Amino acid sequence: MDINDVKLITENILKLVKENRDYLLNLDSQFGDGDLGISMVQGFSGLKDYLEISEEKDLGKLFFKMGMTFNESAPSSLGTIISFWLLEIGGSLKGKENADKNDMKIALENGISKLKERANSKENEKTILDSLSPAAKAFERNTDEKKTVLEILKEASDAATKGSEATKNMMAVHGRAAYHGEKTIGHVDGGSYVGKLIFEGIYNYYKEKAEKLY
Repeated sequence: MDINDVKLITENILKLVKENRDYLLNLDSQFGDGDLGISMVQGFSGLKDYLEISEEKDLGKLFFKMGMTFNESAPSSLGTIISFWLLEIGGSLKGKENADKNDMKIALENGISKLKERANSKENEKTILDSLSPAAKAFERNTDEKKTVLEILKEASDAATKGSEATKNMMAVHGRAAYHGEKTIGHVDGGSYVGKLIFEGIYNYYKEKAEKLY
């Protein structure tokens, strides 16, 4: 993965977020501020705009700037959380102009670990971690089994989807949704759905890239 891959992945994620904007708004209107679809479109649009003009080659510095940009473009609690995640990934990729699957495995592991610490959260608390963490674990497991990048990302995307769906059975313990307690059971967490879209976008990009080779 190099800067060009990052640019095209971001475009894929933005496309999915735009397509799911109204669904995200609906999810967030149930127990949140009701602006999730808008803020996520703003956040990923900000990343796309930055990447279009960036000449940075160092992936670590690139992801650091992406984290700062996302935080500015999507001023919200989820925007801050995603920013933390991007910053930590950047810390793991410092000095690299190209990252292989082992580099990304470590970056994702570190990103989740630091995100839990910074957000004072963990899995099964009805947050974005419930999709990002299963995806990172699937990425690690399948990398260790020496599968192809496309196979790894398919497993990671599927894990994120299942993780998001599982938040239906959880009760919110963070943010505004926590005030609604047991009423949040039976509803998908909006943040987890964004995490699902992120890994779906990554997988879609590499799938399209592979198809062009044949």
